[in-house]
Amino acid sequence: MPARQHRVTRGDDYRRIVRTGNRVGGATCIAHAVLHVRGADAPDQPARFGFIISKAVGNAVTRNLVRRRMKFLVERGLHAGFTGADIVFRALPASADAGFEGLERDVTRALRKVERMLAERDAGPDPGSEPGSRP
Repeated sequence: MPARQHRVTRGDDYRRIVRTGNRVGGATCIAHAVLHVRGADAPDQPARFGFIISKAVGNAVTRNLVRRRMKFLVERGLHAGFTGADIVFRALPASADAGFEGLERDVTRALRKVERMLAERDAGPDPGSEPGSRP
């Protein structure tokens, strides 16, 4: 289980991330990601994760199984050094039947896409991409 510093715990944070975050869809889950602000006055913040598993996924046993699998996959991402974003994963009903491999494919795909967004943000705009400039 991710440490408390890596968990989204407040309902307001869940709502903000889901409503304003970049969306990455998959067959078993949808990830909503909000990138952390970077700058000289904002140190690198740890990544935070939240999980939404509705009753549409299945009974309590099935929902908890899906949640534990997702937490395990996120924990692997944290050990690999993932930082810089708040992400909420919303499990879809297909996650109950997908098995570990299907869930792993979608969660790791979402994490890779968020890492690409972070890399693009850190690289900054190209000098030739100024508004109004032409190639």
